[in-house]
Amino acid sequence: MTRSDGKRQVNGSLSPIADKLRPTWAPEDVDIARPSAARVYDYWLGGCHNFGTDREFAEEVDKVIPAREFARANRAFLRRVVRFLVREAGVRQFLDLGSGLPTVGNVHEIAQGLEPDSTVLYVDFEPVAVTHNRLVLEDTPRAEAIWADLRDPDAVLQHPDTRQLIDFTQPVAVLLCAVLHFVGDEDVPSRIVANYRDALCPGSYVAISHATADDYPDDLAKAVEMYQTTATPATLRRRDEITGLFDGLALVSPGVVFTPQWHPEGPSGADPRRSLCYGGLAVL
Repeated sequence: MTRSDGKRQVNGSLSPIADKLRPTWAPEDVDIARPSAARVYDYWLGGCHNFGTDREFAEEVDKVIPAREFARANRAFLRRVVRFLVREAGVRQFLDLGSGLPTVGNVHEIAQGLEPDSTVLYVDFEPVAVTHNRLVLEDTPRAEAIWADLRDPDAVLQHPDTRQLIDFTQPVAVLLCAVLHFVGDEDVPSRIVANYRDALCPGSYVAISHATADDYPDDLAKAVEMYQTTATPATLRRRDEITGLFDGLALVSPGVVFTPQWHPEGPSGADPRRSLCYGGLAVL
């Protein structure tokens, strides 16, 4: 947008001001005046690859819902899923869709820590996430990060790095953790998951975690309304809808449950409903 005085305006902020506040590590084409789900999530997890607008938004959301609990419970779910896949299922290939920014306990760190020959491909549409994942992976063999939109499975699956790194004639684990609630109904998330599923061979797995408003509808409705102002609006779904995303696959016990309830590593006194998120793992 251009004002009458000729200065360019971005999301209500003058670009010279935004540019002055831009960290040196931020790609030039990233809009730092508007919160991003990946960067907000990074902040909740204690990361530093976020901007002032992300932090302000994250704090406001955290006043409405236990957002940090959601983020940490989801990250712990991801870690347990990866350990299960390596130790119990023998999976050595991981396709992490909507991977977000690198933080403690990345998929490649967990998988390669257990089996050094594990291969991991990170996919994200957030430029900051891809940039930093590539930096983290510079000296890491068998792990790459690509910029792509998970809503376009063909673009992801046919990407040169995907074809080079992932052998789809062998079992692959597709990870869709805390990302499908940023896919609107108009994009038909069930069809997106099915397209990835159809590219897999028997013995492959799909893991999904997805935010829900089943137990805190009023509070979550406020949070969803807040997300409408960001670059990544949210669509929450019921447990039966999330379970339906696993169609054509066999759910691993205990099925679709709140993320802290999926193969917990020990007793917890916390109310699992406060995770605000269901999770599950299924095999083809």
